[in-house]
Amino acid sequence: MLAMTYRVYGAPDVLQVTTVPTPTPGVGEVLVQVHAASLNQADLYLLRGEPWIARLSSGLRRPKHPTLGADIAGHVVAVGSGVTQLQPGDAVYGDLAACGLGGFAEYVCAREEVLAPKPASLSFAQAAVVPMAAVTALQGLRAAGPVEAGARVLIHGASGGVGTFAVQLARAMGAQVTAVCSARNVEQARTLGAEHVIDYAREDFTQDGRRYDLILVVNGRRSLAEYRRALGPRGRLVVAGGDVGTILQAMFLGPVMSLAHSITVRSLVARPNRDDLLFVGQLLDSAVIVPVIDRCYPLNALPDAMRYLGSGHARGKIVITMEHPNQ
Repeated sequence: MLAMTYRVYGAPDVLQVTTVPTPTPGVGEVLVQVHAASLNQADLYLLRGEPWIARLSSGLRRPKHPTLGADIAGHVVAVGSGVTQLQPGDAVYGDLAACGLGGFAEYVCAREEVLAPKPASLSFAQAAVVPMAAVTALQGLRAAGPVEAGARVLIHGASGGVGTFAVQLARAMGAQVTAVCSARNVEQARTLGAEHVIDYAREDFTQDGRRYDLILVVNGRRSLAEYRRALGPRGRLVVAGGDVGTILQAMFLGPVMSLAHSITVRSLVARPNRDDLLFVGQLLDSAVIVPVIDRCYPLNALPDAMRYLGSGHARGKIVITMEHPNQ
C-alpha cells in the first residue's frame, strides 16, 4: 500500500510517498481502507518535532510513528479477534491519536473503540474532518461544567477546525456566542451561528468591557490575566489550543488562579471516544452542525497541504483524499 512517511523531523519536504506492507489487525483492531483523512495542528507539531516537549511521546531523536494522520473515514475491510461491534463493509470514522496515528495511508489499523459508524448524511471527506475537531470542541465546552441556555460564550479562534465546530455546538446548547477571528472569516462565523463576531485586528475583547461566562481558547496568544479580565463572576476559561505559552500557563498556573479568584481555569487535552463521536454524529445527521472544509488534496500533495496549514489561513479543515482502484 501507499503511505506518506517521514523519518526525520523537519519541514513538509521531509514527507515522502512510500510503499509499505498493508497492516494486519490485531486483537480488538480493525483494518480500515481510508477514503479520506484530515489535517490537524497536531500533525504539524509532530512533523516539526516542535515544541520539544512533544518529543517525549513522539520520539526524542526521530519520529516513533512514521505515518501521521489521526482523523480518518473509510470502510472496514478486515477485523481482528475480539472485535464485536464492527464488521467488513462498515463505513466508519474516528480519531487515531491514541492508537498510533497512520491515517495518511491507503489502509490503517485502529482499535475498535475509537471508531464509530460514519454519519449517513456525510461524504467520506466531510466525515474525516469531524473526529478530533468536533470532539475537542464538545469536550472543551463541557470541560468546566455544562453550558446553560443563555450563557455568554466566547470562542477565541473561531475559524479553524475546532473553532467552527465550537461556534455551532455552543449555539446548539443555547448559548449567546461571540466569535473571535480575522476579518476574512467574520461572515463565516455569523453563518455558523455566532451572534457577535470580533475581528481581533480591530478590537480587543479583553478591553471592551464585555464579560463572558465561558471563554474557550482554540487558537489564542493572550495571557491568563488578559483572559481573566473578560470573564464574569465565576466565569470559566478552558484552553484547548493556541500558543504554547498560553497552554503551559493554563496547565501550571490555571489551578493557582482558580484558587485565588472566583473563576475556573482549565487546560484541555481531548480524549477520543466513541460516545462523543456518536453524539456528534446525531447532530451532523440532523444538520444541527455542519462540517466546514477549506481544501482537499490528494495523498501525494500532503506536503503542500501541510504548508497551507502552517500558513494559518485555513478556513475550516484541510482534507486528504485517497484513490482506490475499486472506488
